[in-house]
Amino acid sequence: MSFQLTSTAFAAGQPIPARYSCLGQDVSPPLAWTDPPQGTQSFALIADDPDAPVGTWVHWVLYNLPADSLGLPEDVPSEDTLADGSRHGQNSWGRVGYGGPCPPSGTHRYFFRLYALDTHLDLPAGKDKKQLLKAMEGHVLAQAELMGTFTRP
Repeated sequence: MSFQLTSTAFAAGQPIPARYSCLGQDVSPPLAWTDPPQGTQSFALIADDPDAPVGTWVHWVLYNLPADSLGLPEDVPSEDTLADGSRHGQNSWGRVGYGGPCPPSGTHRYFFRLYALDTHLDLPAGKDKKQLLKAMEGHVLAQAELMGTFTRP
């Protein structure tokens, strides 16, 4: 096995159900990962849409997930700091928490990227993707990716 990211809601390269979009309940999909590398101290997750007309649109930033976690349930609360110590960052809507697919038209790709880190980040809640990537520099042990699509009818 290698470090992999999956979801019971959609398979890699397949459509993300409307439930997880702005056209549905707009809740985060369940995610699971396997075989994190030895030395993992925490995880960070970034979900974004590189096909957005204004440039890459960030849908979800979550970091300091505990090293012993192997997944996220459906509908993660949009709180700054979760019960397990995980911290939400800011998405492109300027909010913390998950914001689902909501393309203006056509089919877009949504990349969920999970990073295994060799440290626990000293980063307060509410930071954006750029700030998170900078804080992660030199600390990424491995990366797993899951891509799903969403089409606006």
